[in-house]
Amino acid sequence: MTGKLLNLEAVRHESRVLNTFLAGREGGATRAGVNAAMENATATNLTANELASILGLVSMSSAGISVTPETAMRVSTVYACVQRLAGSIASLPFEVYEREDDAKKMAPSHPYWWMLNEQANPDMTASTAWKLLIGGQLFYGDGYAELLRPNYSSSRVIGWRPLHPLRVTPLRDDAGRRYWRVQPVIGEAYVLDQADIIHLPSLGYDDDLMRSPSPITYAAREQIGTALAGDGYAGKFFTDGANFDYALKTASNLNKQQLEDLRVSLQARRAGARNPLILTGGLEPAQLSVNARDAEILATRLFGVEEICRIFGVPPHLVGHTEKNSSWGSGMAEQGGNYVRYTLMDRLTDIRQEFNRKLWPVRERYFVAHNTAELERGDTAARFAAYRIALGRAGEMPFMSADEVRRQENMPPNPNLKINPNGGKNAEPDQASGQ
Repeated sequence: MTGKLLNLEAVRHESRVLNTFLAGREGGATRAGVNAAMENATATNLTANELASILGLVSMSSAGISVTPETAMRVSTVYACVQRLAGSIASLPFEVYEREDDAKKMAPSHPYWWMLNEQANPDMTASTAWKLLIGGQLFYGDGYAELLRPNYSSSRVIGWRPLHPLRVTPLRDDAGRRYWRVQPVIGEAYVLDQADIIHLPSLGYDDDLMRSPSPITYAAREQIGTALAGDGYAGKFFTDGANFDYALKTASNLNKQQLEDLRVSLQARRAGARNPLILTGGLEPAQLSVNARDAEILATRLFGVEEICRIFGVPPHLVGHTEKNSSWGSGMAEQGGNYVRYTLMDRLTDIRQEFNRKLWPVRERYFVAHNTAELERGDTAARFAAYRIALGRAGEMPFMSADEVRRQENMPPNPNLKINPNGGKNAEPDQASGQ
């Protein structure tokens, strides 16, 4: 008996049962031998987590599709949700404030303002760094950034750099202090103290493992896998000319000439000719495959949009899904306010608290906070009506000055501006006109 030699390097052999088992267990890919494979990967700086992600060992969906951050990006809803969340946070001013007695004032001249709002480090702008940090949290479960200092012993921060989550490994010493091992693309690995790293965990954070489950491969795996499978089915359907698989059936026997004519006709259609198929000898077509309507592909994809939006907390209308009326408010100002309150505020609070405790670990004079006024502000008429009230409309007690109002509209102070006395009520004609 002659044995057959299998070439295991030519074809990728997978076990769906094993992949499903590994997908539901943290660190399953490592225990299954990914670390052993990494021992032979001397020509690359890939980490074990990166290799597992590339191979798709820990993210197989029930639809048979491997769901990774790279494949999930091909789903338009996932891309739109991540873009909307990361873009919204990156566009918000991260203001530096100074405490004075019981009040606070903005401190735009503070040196930290520039790195938080304009340039995070010499290689990238602050907007790019924010998108990478938030994208890491949304795709991998944990967002990491390194605080850059002029030297090892300095408490001053001169910039910050986002880190790819798969290149960061959490550690803990015997005393319980946390460290993070970073494997750069080029160079040797190094270890960061907990005071030198920004860590934004996600829902389900495990303090023992110091990791969070990925919303992509944990909560949204099945929906994303179904969406990818649906896209693949639709693409193959149109690649095949939007034709269904069919069979030809008859109760009688065809003679040799009829079989030859049928063969020629089928070959002509397969070659691209759109001539009608002439059936003789009692032949009748029978559909074998299910069409898109019967398979409810369109309904499944629409439902997948809502499910993915629900997981990310993004209202569907913000990603272009307008199948149903929005329940987030009727006006843009109301919808923007609800988006800030119910979606962004949770993430903004994590960012604010993490940066405050790392930038000023022992001082309470300064603090940072996002300015969400741009997303919550109404239209021109609504804003100006609110400004009239703030300035003391019709003799009411004012709580803003003209310069503060101008600052809200990104206008410089105007010392020559004249204010109507009593909000314009019972004012002289020349006073009311500002002359």
